[in-house]
Amino acid sequence: MKITARGLNRSTLARQLLLRREKLGAAEAVRRVVALQAQQPASPYLALWNRTAAFDPSDLDGAFADGTVVKSTLMRITLHAVHADDYRPFREAVHPLLRSGRLGDRFTASGLTPADADALVPELLAFADRPRSNAEYEAWIEQRVGAAPKSGAWWGLRHYTPLLHAPTTAPWSFGERPAYVAPPDPPAPPEPEVSDAALRTLVLRYLEGFGPASVADVAQFGLVQRARVRKALGVLADELERCQGPDGEELFDVPGALHPDEDTPAPARLMAMWDSTLLAYADRGRVIPSEYRTEVIRRNGDVLPTLLVDGYVAGVWRPMEGGIEATAFQDLPDQVWEELAEEARSLVAFLSDREPEVYRRYGHWWSKLPHAETRLLPGP
Repeated sequence: MKITARGLNRSTLARQLLLRREKLGAAEAVRRVVALQAQQPASPYLALWNRTAAFDPSDLDGAFADGTVVKSTLMRITLHAVHADDYRPFREAVHPLLRSGRLGDRFTASGLTPADADALVPELLAFADRPRSNAEYEAWIEQRVGAAPKSGAWWGLRHYTPLLHAPTTAPWSFGERPAYVAPPDPPAPPEPEVSDAALRTLVLRYLEGFGPASVADVAQFGLVQRARVRKALGVLADELERCQGPDGEELFDVPGALHPDEDTPAPARLMAMWDSTLLAYADRGRVIPSEYRTEVIRRNGDVLPTLLVDGYVAGVWRPMEGGIEATAFQDLPDQVWEELAEEARSLVAFLSDREPEVYRRYGHWWSKLPHAETRLLPGP
């Protein structure tokens, strides 16, 4: 079977709950979409507002508070919100990446070695029996190693150690001063065969939420070596389906997954910063037209909140006094502007008692956008 580029787009939208808002609780919605980017505390909330019917942010507050949904450094060495059931295999799958990516030169410049890190992790997890601040962990490291190591010690250990971000403050469960706590059942540093088995779980979960996908796509999602992905797909061969992508590339998928018709209508959406659908593929053209990629994904890694029109990025948005400012990179029909205006009214109401000017600190990027049509979409 060959699938078109538009067919791939619609498969992603369906599995990411972006063809219609589903009646799901927060924890089950997170499970369905596999992982939500969580560098900015508001983003998982806006992601679920886009995906679930009558989303109540207190539902996600509760899921974070009771540990049903957890926030931690995972794929691509970035913060993700995932269902607690997925945390351990995801963490074990990316362990080699975290070791190489966070115990390198910056860490060893502190005077510690990767072997020191392995020795410290069990004791650090014991110390993390309750939420503790950066300052508390830095003091613990200084006391433990008998000297004042450079900042790279805690920088490396806080990513390498399987720690969760503990809920701290309103409005989005996590504030600017993070606290870290050990998981209820911390994973031990896995042996290679354990990490490989966990990667197979991650591959299957990824395909459920983002497939069909290529070797390069899977590798990009986890930022793991393509050789490891190929090995995992080889072991899973009898459990997977294959199809041909629009350029003839081999794509993998789980049986029975959603494949909507490529002409399925896709509603307009106001997507969160760093939304997972924008970053989950090596070929980001699945959702972001190539001509807009550098406008949306900035050089420092910031991924702006976007307008999704007919399933593709068509511009960006930000809150302004009186409503939502929408900047379209292309001409949009009046009907689409009406859809965006309806979304804006809902979003303004959603943000009103949490953070009306969400993402304000990223407003400097708007001065660097190309000339485009901009409209203020009023709130309710």
